[in-house]
Amino acid sequence: MNNTLKLIISIVLPQVAGGLGALITISSVGSWYQTINKPSFTPPSWLFGPAWTTLYLLMGIAMFLIWKSDHSLKKTALWLFGIQLFLNGIWSPAFFGLESPILGLVVIVPLWVMILVCIKVFFPINKVAAYLMIPYLMWVSFATALNASIWYLN
Repeated sequence: MNNTLKLIISIVLPQVAGGLGALITISSVGSWYQTINKPSFTPPSWLFGPAWTTLYLLMGIAMFLIWKSDHSLKKTALWLFGIQLFLNGIWSPAFFGLESPILGLVVIVPLWVMILVCIKVFFPINKVAAYLMIPYLMWVSFATALNASIWYLN
């Protein structure tokens, strides 16, 4: 497979995963989510779309950099990336779809761990790919604190 096709797939795949999650999120943001207690550091709803779109783009570029490498850890790194993307994809159904902050925590904590594992495995393969995952780790760290606070407050 040529690198152009790898790049397209790498960028589209996380965006599709995020888009599916957004479909579930949109239905709850206007109803259930508005009725629950949220911490004072909750960002405005309009911020989440641009933030996640940017993070999915960075993730996709990171995936591409790993995929095009010839490193012996490439397959392992791509599997780990797939696992974290799966966890990312099921967070919205857990938190918003099932209206369950505790299930959101059950998903987001291993997601955070898997992002960190990806960064560590990516680093010897492609340092830029590892660095591109850091904003994602930071956002999910914030999202974990937000999710935990919502669970606590409700």
